[in-house]
Amino acid sequence: MRIFGHVGTYRPGDTFASRLVLSAAGVHRPLRAGVSGTPAEGVDSIVLAGQYEDDVFGEDQILYAGHGGRDPKTGHQTADQELTARNRAFHTSLATRRPVRVLQKVPAGDETLVYRYEGLYQVTAAQYVRGRSGYYIWLFTLRPALAEA
Repeated sequence: MRIFGHVGTYRPGDTFASRLVLSAAGVHRPLRAGVSGTPAEGVDSIVLAGQYEDDVFGEDQILYAGHGGRDPKTGHQTADQELTARNRAFHTSLATRRPVRVLQKVPAGDETLVYRYEGLYQVTAAQYVRGRSGYYIWLFTLRPALAEA
């Protein structure tokens, strides 16, 4: 069963040592994919891991590049993105306004990286725009959920 909102007692600021720990906790189930969700239900969680050149984590909003068209070695777009299942899931979240858990890969202070739970966000916009590499990408805007503000 997909959970939209906080999972168990986990709250913003909590950290997780690995994707395996995130998955076992149920906070972000996919071990590799940055998006957890389906076109029918929407997105329940995302991970910002610094792999997409067009991702921007700001204080009051996140610009999250959609799925696909990226070279896994360089992070650069090498093709236009398509309206894949993961990208359609964002459109569903835009329509339903269900909260999305956001996690970010951050330094832990001892040269290791951890995944920090940033809180609940809502998808507020979806655009098909040219990204930094010149290819068309789906760019989703997420803002803190009102309950989190």
